[in-house]
Amino acid sequence: MWEALGWGAVAASSLVVGAVLGILRDWPRALIGVVLGFGAGALISSVSFELAQEGFERGGGLSLTIGLAAGALAFYGADRVVQRLGARSRVGVAGLPLALGALLDGIPEQAVLGLGLGQGEGVGIALLVSIFVSNLPEAIGSSSDMRAAGQPRRRILQLWTVVAVVCTGATLAGYAVSRVTAERFEAGVDGFAAGALLVMLVGSMIPEATEKAQDKAGLAAVLGFAVAAGLSALT
Repeated sequence: MWEALGWGAVAASSLVVGAVLGILRDWPRALIGVVLGFGAGALISSVSFELAQEGFERGGGLSLTIGLAAGALAFYGADRVVQRLGARSRVGVAGLPLALGALLDGIPEQAVLGLGLGQGEGVGIALLVSIFVSNLPEAIGSSSDMRAAGQPRRRILQLWTVVAVVCTGATLAGYAVSRVTAERFEAGVDGFAAGALLVMLVGSMIPEATEKAQDKAGLAAVLGFAVAAGLSALT
Protein backbone atom coordinates (compact mmCIF):
# COMPACT_ATOMS: atom_id res chain seq x y z
CA MET A 1 0.00 0.00 0.00
CA TRP A 2 2.79 2.43 0.88
CA GLU A 3 4.50 1.68 -2.40
CA ALA A 4 1.30 2.52 -4.28
CA LEU A 5 0.93 5.72 -2.27
CA GLY A 6 4.52 6.71 -3.00
CA TRP A 7 4.39 6.08 -6.75
CA GLY A 8 0.97 7.68 -6.98
CA ALA A 9 2.28 10.80 -5.26
CA VAL A 10 5.29 10.90 -7.60
CA ALA A 11 3.06 10.73 -10.67
CA ALA A 12 0.65 13.37 -9.36
CA SER A 13 3.32 15.71 -7.97
CA SER A 14 3.97 17.20 -11.41
CA LEU A 15 0.47 18.71 -11.26
CA VAL A 16 1.50 20.86 -8.32
CA VAL A 17 4.94 21.56 -9.81
CA GLY A 18 3.31 22.70 -13.04
CA ALA A 19 0.82 24.88 -11.16
CA VAL A 20 3.65 26.57 -9.22
CA LEU A 21 5.57 27.19 -12.45
CA GLY A 22 2.44 28.60 -14.04
CA ILE A 23 1.74 31.14 -11.30
CA LEU A 24 5.33 32.21 -10.55
CA ARG A 25 5.89 34.15 -13.75
CA ASP A 26 4.64 34.92 -17.21
CA TRP A 27 5.83 32.24 -19.61
CA PRO A 28 6.07 32.96 -23.36
CA ARG A 29 2.96 31.76 -25.16
CA ALA A 30 5.08 29.89 -27.68
CA LEU A 31 6.94 28.03 -24.93
CA ILE A 32 3.71 26.98 -23.22
CA GLY A 33 2.39 25.82 -26.59
CA VAL A 34 5.51 23.75 -27.25
CA VAL A 35 5.28 22.14 -23.79
CA LEU A 36 1.58 21.45 -24.33
CA GLY A 37 2.38 19.90 -27.71
CA PHE A 38 5.08 17.69 -26.21
CA GLY A 39 2.69 16.56 -23.48
CA ALA A 40 -0.04 15.88 -26.04
CA GLY A 41 2.32 13.63 -27.99
CA ALA A 42 3.29 11.76 -24.82
CA LEU A 43 -0.38 11.26 -23.97
CA ILE A 44 -1.18 9.96 -27.47
CA SER A 45 1.60 7.40 -27.02
CA SER A 46 0.23 6.50 -23.58
CA VAL A 47 -3.25 5.98 -25.06
CA SER A 48 -1.82 3.80 -27.82
CA PHE A 49 0.67 1.60 -25.97
CA GLU A 50 -0.22 1.78 -22.27
CA LEU A 51 -4.01 1.99 -22.28
CA ALA A 52 -5.73 0.83 -25.48
CA GLN A 53 -3.29 -1.97 -26.32
CA GLU A 54 -3.01 -3.33 -22.79
CA GLY A 55 -6.74 -2.97 -22.22
CA PHE A 56 -7.47 -5.00 -25.34
CA GLU A 57 -5.00 -7.69 -24.34
CA ARG A 58 -6.41 -7.94 -20.81
CA GLY A 59 -10.15 -7.86 -21.38
CA GLY A 60 -10.91 -7.88 -25.08
CA GLY A 61 -12.46 -5.37 -27.41
CA LEU A 62 -15.94 -5.15 -25.85
CA SER A 63 -14.80 -4.07 -22.37
CA LEU A 64 -12.30 -1.66 -23.88
CA THR A 65 -14.94 -0.15 -26.17
CA ILE A 66 -17.41 0.31 -23.32
CA GLY A 67 -14.69 2.01 -21.28
CA LEU A 68 -13.74 4.26 -24.19
CA ALA A 69 -17.32 5.40 -24.68
CA ALA A 70 -17.85 5.96 -20.95
CA GLY A 71 -14.65 7.98 -20.59
CA ALA A 72 -15.40 10.10 -23.64
CA LEU A 73 -18.96 10.82 -22.53
CA ALA A 74 -17.89 11.56 -18.96
CA PHE A 75 -15.32 14.13 -20.03
CA TYR A 76 -17.59 15.67 -22.66
CA GLY A 77 -20.47 16.02 -20.21
CA ALA A 78 -18.32 17.44 -17.43
CA ASP A 79 -16.66 19.84 -19.85
CA ARG A 80 -20.06 21.13 -20.98
CA VAL A 81 -21.05 21.74 -17.36
CA VAL A 82 -17.84 23.71 -16.76
CA GLN A 83 -18.42 25.79 -19.89
CA ARG A 84 -21.98 26.62 -18.86
CA LEU A 85 -20.91 27.60 -15.36
CA GLY A 86 -18.14 29.72 -16.80
CA ALA A 87 -20.56 31.53 -19.09
CA ARG A 88 -22.39 32.76 -15.98
CA SER A 89 -19.17 33.85 -14.26
CA ARG A 90 -17.29 37.10 -14.73
CA VAL A 91 -13.95 35.34 -14.63
CA GLY A 92 -14.97 32.66 -17.13
CA VAL A 93 -13.48 29.24 -17.52
CA ALA A 94 -9.92 30.09 -18.55
CA GLY A 95 -7.75 27.06 -17.91
CA LEU A 96 -10.50 24.94 -16.39
CA PRO A 97 -10.90 22.49 -19.30
CA LEU A 98 -7.24 21.46 -18.93
CA ALA A 99 -7.67 21.11 -15.16
CA LEU A 100 -10.79 19.02 -15.72
CA GLY A 101 -8.93 16.91 -18.25
CA ALA A 102 -6.07 16.33 -15.81
CA LEU A 103 -8.57 15.14 -13.20
CA LEU A 104 -10.71 12.94 -15.41
CA ASP A 105 -7.85 11.22 -17.18
CA GLY A 106 -5.59 11.24 -14.11
CA ILE A 107 -7.99 9.21 -11.96
CA PRO A 108 -8.24 6.16 -14.26
CA GLU A 109 -4.60 6.45 -15.37
CA GLN A 110 -3.35 6.32 -11.82
CA ALA A 111 -5.87 3.63 -10.93
CA VAL A 112 -4.23 1.53 -13.66
CA LEU A 113 -0.87 2.29 -12.03
CA GLY A 114 -2.22 0.98 -8.71
CA LEU A 115 -3.74 -2.10 -10.33
CA GLY A 116 -0.35 -3.06 -11.75
CA LEU A 117 1.34 -2.64 -8.38
CA GLY A 118 -1.32 -4.64 -6.57
CA GLN A 119 -0.96 -7.55 -8.98
CA GLY A 120 2.79 -7.69 -8.51
CA GLU A 121 3.62 -6.37 -11.97
CA GLY A 122 5.63 -3.50 -10.54
CA VAL A 123 5.57 0.08 -11.72
CA GLY A 124 4.98 0.70 -15.42
CA ILE A 125 7.84 3.14 -16.02
CA ALA A 126 6.55 4.28 -19.41
CA LEU A 127 3.09 4.98 -17.99
CA LEU A 128 4.56 6.70 -14.93
CA VAL A 129 6.77 8.96 -17.04
CA SER A 130 3.94 9.68 -19.49
CA ILE A 131 1.65 10.70 -16.62
CA PHE A 132 4.33 12.87 -15.03
CA VAL A 133 5.40 14.57 -18.28
CA SER A 134 1.88 15.16 -19.57
CA ASN A 135 0.73 16.59 -16.24
CA LEU A 136 3.28 19.41 -16.40
CA PRO A 137 2.03 21.20 -19.51
CA GLU A 138 -1.60 20.72 -18.50
CA ALA A 139 -0.94 22.34 -15.13
CA ILE A 140 1.34 25.08 -16.48
CA GLY A 141 -1.04 25.99 -19.29
CA SER A 142 -4.13 25.92 -17.09
CA SER A 143 -2.52 27.88 -14.25
CA SER A 144 -1.13 30.49 -16.64
CA ASP A 145 -4.55 30.97 -18.23
CA MET A 146 -6.31 31.20 -14.87
CA ARG A 147 -3.74 33.65 -13.58
CA ALA A 148 -4.13 35.80 -16.71
CA ALA A 149 -7.91 35.75 -16.18
CA GLY A 150 -7.50 37.20 -12.68
CA GLN A 151 -7.80 34.11 -10.49
CA PRO A 152 -5.91 34.45 -7.17
CA ARG A 153 -2.70 32.43 -7.03
CA ARG A 154 -3.72 30.74 -3.79
CA ARG A 155 -6.96 29.50 -5.34
CA ILE A 156 -5.12 28.15 -8.39
CA LEU A 157 -2.62 26.30 -6.20
CA GLN A 158 -5.40 24.92 -4.02
CA LEU A 159 -7.25 23.64 -7.08
CA TRP A 160 -4.23 21.75 -8.40
CA THR A 161 -3.35 20.41 -4.97
CA VAL A 162 -6.84 18.92 -4.71
CA VAL A 163 -6.49 17.41 -8.20
CA ALA A 164 -3.13 15.89 -7.22
CA VAL A 165 -4.50 14.44 -3.96
CA VAL A 166 -7.51 12.91 -5.74
CA CYS A 167 -5.28 11.37 -8.41
CA THR A 168 -2.95 9.95 -5.74
CA GLY A 169 -5.98 8.46 -4.02
CA ALA A 170 -6.94 6.80 -7.30
CA THR A 171 -3.64 4.89 -7.22
CA LEU A 172 -4.49 3.58 -3.76
CA ALA A 173 -7.99 2.65 -4.93
CA GLY A 174 -6.57 0.72 -7.87
CA TYR A 175 -4.20 -1.10 -5.55
CA ALA A 176 -7.00 -1.93 -3.10
CA VAL A 177 -9.29 -3.53 -5.68
CA SER A 178 -6.51 -5.27 -7.60
CA ARG A 179 -6.91 -8.54 -5.71
CA VAL A 180 -10.60 -8.89 -6.47
CA THR A 181 -10.90 -7.25 -9.86
CA ALA A 182 -11.35 -9.04 -13.15
CA GLU A 183 -9.36 -8.45 -16.29
CA ARG A 184 -12.45 -7.12 -18.02
CA PHE A 185 -12.76 -4.46 -15.34
CA GLU A 186 -9.13 -3.47 -15.90
CA ALA A 187 -9.79 -3.20 -19.64
CA GLY A 188 -12.74 -0.92 -18.89
CA VAL A 189 -10.58 1.30 -16.68
CA ASP A 190 -7.95 1.49 -19.41
CA GLY A 191 -10.62 2.36 -21.94
CA PHE A 192 -12.16 5.01 -19.70
CA ALA A 193 -8.78 6.70 -19.31
CA ALA A 194 -8.14 6.52 -23.05
CA GLY A 195 -11.57 7.93 -23.92
CA ALA A 196 -11.29 10.86 -21.52
CA LEU A 197 -7.78 11.59 -22.75
CA LEU A 198 -8.72 11.57 -26.43
CA VAL A 199 -11.65 13.95 -25.99
CA MET A 200 -9.52 16.30 -23.88
CA LEU A 201 -6.64 16.15 -26.38
CA VAL A 202 -8.75 16.94 -29.43
CA GLY A 203 -11.03 19.44 -27.71
CA SER A 204 -8.61 21.35 -25.47
CA MET A 205 -4.94 20.46 -25.32
CA ILE A 206 -4.01 20.18 -29.02
CA PRO A 207 -5.97 23.30 -30.09
CA GLU A 208 -4.38 25.23 -27.21
CA ALA A 209 -0.91 24.07 -28.22
CA THR A 210 -1.49 24.96 -31.88
CA GLU A 211 -2.87 28.39 -31.01
CA LYS A 212 0.13 29.26 -28.86
CA ALA A 213 3.01 27.57 -30.68
CA GLN A 214 1.54 27.36 -34.21
CA ASP A 215 3.51 24.96 -36.43
CA LYS A 216 6.02 24.17 -33.65
CA ALA A 217 3.26 22.36 -31.74
CA GLY A 218 3.17 19.53 -34.26
CA LEU A 219 6.91 18.96 -34.06
CA ALA A 220 6.82 19.02 -30.26
CA ALA A 221 3.96 16.48 -30.29
CA VAL A 222 5.97 14.08 -32.45
CA LEU A 223 8.95 14.40 -30.09
CA GLY A 224 6.74 13.75 -27.09
CA PHE A 225 5.23 10.72 -28.79
CA ALA A 226 8.68 9.39 -29.70
CA VAL A 227 10.02 9.74 -26.15
CA ALA A 228 7.00 8.05 -24.55
CA ALA A 229 6.90 5.31 -27.21
CA GLY A 230 10.60 4.63 -26.64
CA LEU A 231 10.01 4.26 -22.92
CA SER A 232 7.14 1.85 -23.61
CA ALA A 233 9.42 -0.25 -25.82
CA LEU A 234 12.05 -0.44 -23.09
CA THR A 235 9.65 -1.80 -20.44
